[in-house]
Amino acid sequence: MSEINVCGSMCEGCYCLDKICKGCNECEGKVFHAGGHYCPIYDCAVNQMGFKNCGECDKIPCDIWRKTRDPNYSDKEFEANIAERLKRLEKGI
Repeated sequence: MSEINVCGSMCEGCYCLDKICKGCNECEGKVFHAGGHYCPIYDCAVNQMGFKNCGECDKIPCDIWRKTRDPNYSDKEFEANIAERLKRLEKGI
């Protein structure tokens, strides 16, 4: 699965894929880490704004991105992750 997700992340290589998660696009934003609810990023971009992904929004990275930070990332790792996701969305990979 090399498809880019709404937020610019990719499921390929994720330890959760096929074990506890089918991927954001596959489950239409109701990923395991959102407790059976929509991921806030997916909900905003797709359900509320009608975008294909966050790359269509002029506010990225927004507060929602920052609030859904993986707590395992250091500040530096998190900023690098955001930059990588923005790059993917820009390129449309």
